[in-house]
Amino acid sequence: MQHIHSYRPAGEISDPPIDTVSLPHDLRHLRRKLLHLSNGDMVMLDLKEAVLFHHGDRLVLDNGDTVEVQAAPEKLFEVRARDTLHLIELAWHLGNRHLSAQIEEGRIVILRDHVIRSMLQGLGANVFDIEEPFQPARGAYHSHGSHGGHDDHNHGHDHGHDHHDHGHHGHKHD
Repeated sequence: MQHIHSYRPAGEISDPPIDTVSLPHDLRHLRRKLLHLSNGDMVMLDLKEAVLFHHGDRLVLDNGDTVEVQAAPEKLFEVRARDTLHLIELAWHLGNRHLSAQIEEGRIVILRDHVIRSMLQGLGANVFDIEEPFQPARGAYHSHGSHGGHDDHNHGHDHGHDHHDHGHHGHKHD
């Protein structure tokens, strides 16, 4: 079995890969894992640190060949707004809930969550079911090869800050 001890970011290698591995976004944060390639072969990924892989990144096999990481299609919501300001407003609401989001000009893509869909529709957004590869934005504290930032862990615990509208404080300013 071949082993992988290094990688290269997308675009650094122009030679074609020998194969691909297709993974959803939540399985692309890896350090050590047995990977099943599209041709049925298996390779062992064994890196010094965990890495958040993006579509097009290359895993380098011991023999120098490469395997391309592909973002697998996922069930998502496409969020469309009335205009740019409305899109920014919707992005703020999603960010306030610490949701992974793929932000593009004219749309936001998020994982399907029917509670969030209702919230977005209540805010005037158009929300469509789509299925495509998901490339959420990396957090401000997350570099390609690091794993120690604020954005890098599950937000299922209390951070000591509230998730509410910080713009209204219930009092007047003169």
